[in-house]
Amino acid sequence: MNPYDIIKRPLVTEKSVHIQNKLGSYTFEVNPKANKTQIKEAVETLFKVKVVAVNTMNCRGKYRKMRTRLPGMTSAWKKAVVRLVAGQKIEGV
Repeated sequence: MNPYDIIKRPLVTEKSVHIQNKLGSYTFEVNPKANKTQIKEAVETLFKVKVVAVNTMNCRGKYRKMRTRLPGMTSAWKKAVVRLVAGQKIEGV
């Protein structure tokens, strides 16, 4: 799998920015079929950093109101929290 296919986008929320500053961990939305080893290699090749640990979680879709009266559901996705070596950081994320 191509590294650009594995990492979809960085997640920038209040919680993810807090763990970036506190722990040096970065949060990404990743391909649901990617495993931890593939995610680690993709982050190391794309951002030229050394990864210490990768934690993943599958996030379920949520029920939402759509344009009709029938409820719809958002799609499920996978989140990865990547911890870097102390002193390294990813610029622009």
